[in-house]
Amino acid sequence: MPDHERLGRLRWLCRRGMKELDVLLEAFLAREQKALLDGGWPELEQLLKEEDDLLWQWVLAPEQCPRYPRLIHAIVQRT
Repeated sequence: MPDHERLGRLRWLCRRGMKELDVLLEAFLAREQKALLDGGWPELEQLLKEEDDLLWQWVLAPEQCPRYPRLIHAIVQRT
């Protein structure tokens, strides 16, 4: 899949049922766009398969995220 298609698909997958997650994920996509276009953060697709309530728990307590701790920290990072 071409990188621009991946980014578009990720943008669509980041549209969640929870506005707080939308804001965080959209900011992450904007901040990491170049890395994502280059194939970076391959685990993001797997993370976005998780339920919103579980994602929100991990955002509130990143140390409790067993599978994607580095990614969760990057998502909640403030720039």
